[in-house]
Amino acid sequence: MPHATINGARLWYDTLGNPPDQAATLLLHHGYTASRANWMPVAERLQNRYRIVLMECRGTGESEDTADGYTLTQYAADVIGMADHLKLEKFGYAGHSMGGGIGFLLGLDYAHRLERLILMAPIPSGGISALPEEALIQERLAARQRQDRDYFLREQLAGRFRPEVQSDAWFESRVDHLLRVSEGHYLGGLQTMFELDVEARLPQLKVPTLMLAGAVDGLLRANLLDYMRLPDASLHVFSRAGHDVAMHEPDGVSQAIDAFMLHGPMTAAKLGR
Repeated sequence: MPHATINGARLWYDTLGNPPDQAATLLLHHGYTASRANWMPVAERLQNRYRIVLMECRGTGESEDTADGYTLTQYAADVIGMADHLKLEKFGYAGHSMGGGIGFLLGLDYAHRLERLILMAPIPSGGISALPEEALIQERLAARQRQDRDYFLREQLAGRFRPEVQSDAWFESRVDHLLRVSEGHYLGGLQTMFELDVEARLPQLKVPTLMLAGAVDGLLRANLLDYMRLPDASLHVFSRAGHDVAMHEPDGVSQAIDAFMLHGPMTAAKLGR
């Protein structure tokens, strides 16, 4: 698998599919303590229509565990660095969860580089509401140190409600990613999601945007409020999706992204209503 040194970090990336020569590029970024696996069902469905780029941020997946840089600001700069490495002047960006927080920063601070912005169950633009209690953080760190798979598997399985798409193998894979990430990402990623504060800037985010949300996700209300602050955005809520929207509804997510990439946001204001 290819790697590139971006802003001093050796980051994993890959490109998929056999799209038409002039196909748009869509870079997919995962969420907190996750990896490319969360986007793969959608990437596989879109790879022959778009140039799909997958990347894993520092401290996760097959990317390097760096001494520092575990902030949304650095993650966003790393996305731009990866685009520079791939010689992408402009591209579409899709981020899930924490990757959506990165998307907010990209849309605000690097708008000239984006053709389209897709936010899938993003963290709130005003940051996650609270950090876990210190005792719980230390408990999880201890479970990570002893590689206690059962501890994290119980926690993950508690949220399963779509067993037909969330198999036991999927949850085992999810635990693999949780146990693999660096402590820097585990702690720094949590802190930076808490500190995100761009809510007041969202009316300035002019990049055409698609908000994808799950009706069974605890972030739904925050996603709806953020959608209403965006000046040029469409919304798609999946009635039987939780936070892992792409895993729960891969066909629907792929179709929604494809339509958005082709037509951009469709709003009542644009129709004069």
